[in-house]
Amino acid sequence: MLHMRMRTLGGTGIKVSSYCLGAMMFGAWGNPDHEESVRIIHAALDGGINFIDTADVYSAGESEEIVGKALRGRRDHVVLATKANLPMGDDPNMRGNSRRWIVHEVENSLRRLQTDYIDLYQMHRPDPDTDIEETLSALSDLVRSGKVRAIGSSTFPAEQIVEGQWVAERRGFVRFRAEQPPYSIFVRGIEAAVLPTCQRYGMGVIAWSPLAGGWLTGKFRQDTGVDMSSQRAQRLPQRFDPSLPGNAAKLAAVEELVKIAADAGVSLTHLALAFVVAHPGVTSAIIGPRTMDQLTDLLAGASVELSDEVLDRIDQIVPPGVTLNWPADAGWQSPALTDPLACRRPASDRSAA
Repeated sequence: MLHMRMRTLGGTGIKVSSYCLGAMMFGAWGNPDHEESVRIIHAALDGGINFIDTADVYSAGESEEIVGKALRGRRDHVVLATKANLPMGDDPNMRGNSRRWIVHEVENSLRRLQTDYIDLYQMHRPDPDTDIEETLSALSDLVRSGKVRAIGSSTFPAEQIVEGQWVAERRGFVRFRAEQPPYSIFVRGIEAAVLPTCQRYGMGVIAWSPLAGGWLTGKFRQDTGVDMSSQRAQRLPQRFDPSLPGNAAKLAAVEELVKIAADAGVSLTHLALAFVVAHPGVTSAIIGPRTMDQLTDLLAGASVELSDEVLDRIDQIVPPGVTLNWPADAGWQSPALTDPLACRRPASDRSAA
């Protein structure tokens, strides 16, 4: 078994591996072969990982079903996390962070995962239409009923993390014990406020997309460019189109990072993962293999540690707190920025003024 560091998830007392197996690629979104996906999950567990993260929305529930199959007979030795918020159908109430949806959807996740409890249940994104008090009230009931052990948020801005902590204290609710933000060498925005806030409140941090959607594996280079015909690039062109300035900056940065990795004697992939878990505020980095070969390569980097010199060189390429392709890679944007009407007074008010 490879050496896998164990860390405590926030103040929960739950010990989790420094790599978390992300299950987004199991099912129609990635690997549709259930048996192979189960073998990959077993290999990750055998390799020292004890932490699995999935979500209801991944392949419309198929990912949870695959994870459920894989954990038969092994459930007690796995810290299992899933999420709810993103749309699970056309019905406008089949999404969000309302009590109505949370109470309904947790039962679906429990059924698909073939378990009677979830170790960490997370709100996949903020929901501006739902009072955080409503969300925390429902989640607290799930914890007290035994269906959920701990609760967390994902891709919440620092101010909403603080609001959640304050509301929980004021109302006597269970509080968020973990945050799952995007974090990588290319996406460092959370270093400014989210990570310090999580440290201040004793929250665990589970970093998603530590390889920046594949950018930090070396598959995209200036001489070969970016394959825009791939499923992911077709779905998220703003994160991959090299004609956009932020993505052009990523291509240029890869060339410099490849040199740093070579000087350090590690692969670019291992450099990227080691960078993420080196931050004192990060508990675990989510790896999302689609194939067994990808898992084998990812696990091989679990013991890599970067020197201060290497980290300083990375800082020179992408300074602390900087996200190269903002806002596309930031994970979530407030409607206050994305809805033009949120920034404008009604025409009648403007004319009256």
